[in-house]
Amino acid sequence: MVRHGGRARVVTVQEIVRVGRELGLRRLSVKAVANGLDVSAAALYRHVESRWELERLVGESLLAGLDLPDDPAEGPERHLLSLALRLREYALAHPGLAAYLQVLFPRGEEGMRLLTAEVEALGRRGYTPDVAVVLSGAVASLAISLAASEESDTAARQGEEYAREQRTATERLLADDRLGPAHADLPRMSTPDFVRLLLAASIRGLVSVARPGRPVHEIVADLSGGGEGG
Repeated sequence: MVRHGGRARVVTVQEIVRVGRELGLRRLSVKAVANGLDVSAAALYRHVESRWELERLVGESLLAGLDLPDDPAEGPERHLLSLALRLREYALAHPGLAAYLQVLFPRGEEGMRLLTAEVEALGRRGYTPDVAVVLSGAVASLAISLAASEESDTAARQGEEYAREQRTATERLLADDRLGPAHADLPRMSTPDFVRLLLAASIRGLVSVARPGRPVHEIVADLSGGGEGG
């Protein structure tokens, strides 16, 4: 509710970020933050120029709490898997953050901090900065996309209607002469275990091509199918 009468309530950027974090990125809007601060949207626009700036302030504030793993004992493959799992875990703990990272990265100082830290971590493993950017960017994009998909799926899987549809789909598969036996023989895996398996396989493929010391143009060509794989 907007305050009427008397002096206008004065808000600070710190208060805007606090309320924005309380709302979360999925529910974030200028109107919602203004209501949470008991001011008009016009009063909020004295501090933030647009919805984009509001999102950046809150998103970068959330990223400030993210530290990326870097165990010196881990080789490139293991290190990148640790990075991917940490990004997924943190994004799922902060609904809307995965979508924020997908739209544009880096948007501010905290994004720059994370990118710089990862380039330095891969540099300690023999990678040049350009290759480190390509490699970490590919792994981060995959992890964030998986987190965004999981977040969306979790919301969609609520309620009895979904459970009923899931049972119907499973019964249809099992009743098929060809697909039924194959489906029945599949190993049962939790979502985190499946995601870890997918990430590990993808990272292993990337690292096998993006070897330390190899020029970035050769790596990109190889991954695009234009190289010789050597």
